[in-house]
Amino acid sequence: MYKIQPNTLFTGKIIKYLPTCHSTNDIAAEMIQSQEVFEGTIIVTDHQTAGRGQRGNTWEAALKQNLTFSLILKPSFLRASDQFQLNVAVSLGVHEFLSQYLSEGLSIKWSNDIYHYDKKLGGILIENTLQGYQIGYSVIGIGLNINQTQFAVPTASSLKVASNTLQPYNLDLLLSGLSEKIEKYYLLLKQGYYESLKMRYLSVMYRYQEWHYFKKNGELFLGQIIGIDQTGKLAIETEEEDLLYFNFKEVEFVINP
Repeated sequence: MYKIQPNTLFTGKIIKYLPTCHSTNDIAAEMIQSQEVFEGTIIVTDHQTAGRGQRGNTWEAALKQNLTFSLILKPSFLRASDQFQLNVAVSLGVHEFLSQYLSEGLSIKWSNDIYHYDKKLGGILIENTLQGYQIGYSVIGIGLNINQTQFAVPTASSLKVASNTLQPYNLDLLLSGLSEKIEKYYLLLKQGYYESLKMRYLSVMYRYQEWHYFKKNGELFLGQIIGIDQTGKLAIETEEEDLLYFNFKEVEFVINP
């Protein structure tokens, strides 16, 4: 399984397939520590027993129905303070890939969840190791709901459900195509095109420049997302015209206030 041949320079050229594992990100981190690793290596599994999302959230996926993998990159051209730039590039790669199958309703929910309208298709967790002031290695953990149709939470969806497709998607082909799109945006970032990538990121951002309710410290407020700063903080303008900046988990998106 996952014998792919993506049209890439390095991404997905080496695949480590594990039928089951606790966390592909942890396996990737162990490979980096052992120094037996090449940039672009992908660790993919059918069943992840201890997958995690941003800030300790868990990630659950049905067996052999979805894509659960980690990609090892070496973005030593990025300073530690600029690590959110990698987040932007990878998210755009995933978004562009999925947009081939979903013509509308697809967006990136800050900072790196993939949404179809108000339902989550997947998420990205990036864990970096530092070398001085630069990033050494990055482990890009990606979980995408593909063929699963039943979910424990009502806010989850999958590519199969969102595209209203009867036949299941071929996971090997999807992983190959996804590798190509991620590498495309990673190389654009490496070539210095971050500002244009940031503008594209904003253009496909969930609820960008729309008035919605958010929650801060348990309190509701009305605001609109107007951008992100250099470190990736979310900028929200309130109805009182105050400008607030939020780190991860400091603000909650409210679906039905």
